[in-house]
Amino acid sequence: MSHHVLVVDDDPDIREAMIEILEENGHAATGAANGNEALAQLRASSVHPCLILLDLMMPVMDGPTFREEQLRDPNLSPIPVIVISAFRDVEETAAKMQVAAHVKKPVSLRDLVDLVERFCPSPG
Repeated sequence: MSHHVLVVDDDPDIREAMIEILEENGHAATGAANGNEALAQLRASSVHPCLILLDLMMPVMDGPTFREEQLRDPNLSPIPVIVISAFRDVEETAAKMQVAAHVKKPVSLRDLVDLVERFCPSPG
């Protein structure tokens, strides 16, 4: 498992901002615009991220559907997922999805980095 984080969010500004913050704090990060894109990236790579930051509401494939697909795949199911969403029932939805944690948008950048550090300790 590498020290990179996969950011899955359909909003390019939010996705790019999260990737930038993570990179400024020593974490490699890549992005996907929806669950379908994320699954394709994960399945195409032999090196999996240490963490997936997942939005709930996305076109093509939403967060809960992505998580179901991820849990069905023995190669991908061990990767921890943190749900990041503005959805008002985020706690209830996150609990049903068996995710490691959840954060409400707008997310504090410090909280985001601290949470990522729990799952992906900086190499140095």
